[in-house]
Amino acid sequence: MTLLGSYVHPRESRRVWSGGLVALLGELGFSDGAARVALTRLVHRGLLARHREGRLVHYGMTRRTVELLADGDRRIFGLGRRDGSAGTWTVLWQNIPETRRLARERLVRRLRFLGFGPVQDGTWLAPHDREAEVLRLLGELDVTEYAGLMLGTPSAALDVRRFAGRAWDLDGLSARYDAFVTEFGGCPRELPDAEAFAVRTRLVHAFRLFPSLDPELPAELIPAPGRRAAAVELFHDRYAALAPAAQRHFDRALPPK
Repeated sequence: MTLLGSYVHPRESRRVWSGGLVALLGELGFSDGAARVALTRLVHRGLLARHREGRLVHYGMTRRTVELLADGDRRIFGLGRRDGSAGTWTVLWQNIPETRRLARERLVRRLRFLGFGPVQDGTWLAPHDREAEVLRLLGELDVTEYAGLMLGTPSAALDVRRFAGRAWDLDGLSARYDAFVTEFGGCPRELPDAEAFAVRTRLVHAFRLFPSLDPELPAELIPAPGRRAAAVELFHDRYAALAPAAQRHFDRALPPK
């Protein structure tokens, strides 16, 4: 999904050859078998559409994938750039039955990516107004009848730091930002095409985890992670600087059609 989101343009119509994808994944350390299994799973999950042209198989993104990647772009590229003041918080609780287990698992993954943290069984909290996104998500998964949603603000008497520490691993988050800066901070802004592709892909794949880990708590209540600003600046700089060379390498393996 990192490859598709970073290099396939336009997302709505471009198809990519399976052999080229497998070769690129091989450069990143994945065996041919693992790559082909991953592609098959994405087809079964409705995230890729398979198209056979003679003896060749091409893949295109489904509408659901295009929408998921667009949502992901907003979270990834907006991380660390919002107003840090305290405002409305969102509380969601759900009691999705076991017969809808797949929908429940998808809901949990998407909630984490929206910055929600679990407070107790079935109850999730986000320190921002996520009403529109959550209502859209519940409708998409057809589980609105099993969920409740409230907006509000934490009590002034509440120890927000201690409470938030139960929903999110704040200490671990700081360590992850530090590790990201350490790993990519020495990366040059110009590299040969193949190396630029490998580094930029790893850069995106590492950074895209942060929206699921960082709730972006209001700075006036809880200070931002120490190296978040450095990580955000580093990501945006290297992502743009390495883009032309990395895209050339991708397009040589998968010529646009």
